[in-house]
Amino acid sequence: MSQTAITPTRADDYPEWYQAVIRAADLAEASPVRGCMVIKPWGYALWENIQRSLDAMLKATGHVNAYFPLFIPLSYLEQEAQHVEGFAKECAVVTHHRLTAIDGRLQPDGELEMPLVVRPTSETIIGAAYAKWIQSYRDLPVLINQWANVVRWELRPRLFLRTTEFLWQEGHTAHETESEAIEETLQMLEVYRSFAEDYLAIPVLTGEKSPGERFPGAVSTYCIEAMMQDRKALQAGTSHFLGQNFAQASGIKFQSREGVEEYAWTTSWGVSTRLVGGLIMTHGDDNGLILPPRLAPQQVVILPILRKDEDRETVLPYCESLADDLRAQQYDGRPVSVLIDRRELNAGEKGWDWIKKGAPVVAEVGPRDLTNNAVFVGRRDRDRKERVNLGREEFVSSLAGMLDQIQRGLFSRAQAFRDANMREIDEAAEFAAFFTPQNAEKPEIHGGFALSRWCGEAACEAQANDELSVSIRCIPFDSREHGEGPCIACGKPATQRVVFAKAY
Repeated sequence: MSQTAITPTRADDYPEWYQAVIRAADLAEASPVRGCMVIKPWGYALWENIQRSLDAMLKATGHVNAYFPLFIPLSYLEQEAQHVEGFAKECAVVTHHRLTAIDGRLQPDGELEMPLVVRPTSETIIGAAYAKWIQSYRDLPVLINQWANVVRWELRPRLFLRTTEFLWQEGHTAHETESEAIEETLQMLEVYRSFAEDYLAIPVLTGEKSPGERFPGAVSTYCIEAMMQDRKALQAGTSHFLGQNFAQASGIKFQSREGVEEYAWTTSWGVSTRLVGGLIMTHGDDNGLILPPRLAPQQVVILPILRKDEDRETVLPYCESLADDLRAQQYDGRPVSVLIDRRELNAGEKGWDWIKKGAPVVAEVGPRDLTNNAVFVGRRDRDRKERVNLGREEFVSSLAGMLDQIQRGLFSRAQAFRDANMREIDEAAEFAAFFTPQNAEKPEIHGGFALSRWCGEAACEAQANDELSVSIRCIPFDSREHGEGPCIACGKPATQRVVFAKAY
């Protein structure tokens, strides 16, 4: 049995494998504050690339960035009863504004007249600003995005997937008409789908959330849902049509073209550092992280093989020259990113380190390679034994195509896995067997996405959750195709087929 860099393996203990990959790739670690994390340089560089690429897509659709306060007056949340009910159990609240030393210990002092909630999401505080900014239909639409941190008190934290504090972007827009707001909501859903598939190489399903899974206070919530390698679903992004609910709560009014005072129609949408967790669980293997080239902090890592001190005088200049040639190549509209690993470690140790970190391409260069004007190349999407010798010119000229092949291959592999573990299920007994852990030794019938009919009753969704820990992940836009038939839970007539799954 071959040794793996990560233990336990995915098959042995998937949750612990996930944590082990994060440690091995040096992405993040738990902080002294329970539920929070320290994002380390390699992990933060990955988030920066996610941020940079998505930010460009947001700006291409006409959105601009701004920043709003971290603290939200409690009274703002109270204006929207359904919203505050949905987040009440997760809110961190500031009640004092200073500390006083009493008997050698610091104690909260200076109680605030009105408690402040640490931002769980920003609809209410941004709504207050929009109420001041918007007076006429001429002021619409308002298309603003914010890159920020939020706090939601998490009872069961897991790095990147669920943390008390996390990083995200949240878009908030206001519109003149209902149709414009709905169009905006669906446009941003498509941006998220495109980003997930084209950059993260994660295939996703798009659709609407059931009422039970809807964002608190929204009229409709739309989502992108991905399948992880343990066949559980990950909600990777959401886009909300808020109707006029938040506009009424915040007083966002404008004078219409007919001179009548109306409430604006608003939307909100966001993705977070949860995407990093999704990337790990979609592409990682038992040797560590595998990064799609479009988002990798370094697309090529060069390892100088220095067996003697005098090798530095020949091998390092060769590596520098090779790095310059590689950086002159373009991939995804920008120069290829290249790192020369000069650490004083043996070649095998450095090689495994970059395998665990998921660098798409690793090139080894030793004295023999100089003689042959060649490079020893390994691709992270392939087994380490498949490393090959390439002539230097061939490697440089083929690199962009190689990176693109890795990017496309990761998506195709993830899509094939999802499709193999997603199927229509119409019988209650088969549905129960599909989601029963005792069937784990029969992977062909255990877990994944079940496309099953649902009558629309909340009680039937709750039944699946109570009995099998399964929820409706999304209602696909084509849910009515093959949708007529008995509900999987109650047997009553149904007209839609929805996606049931266990989820993070």
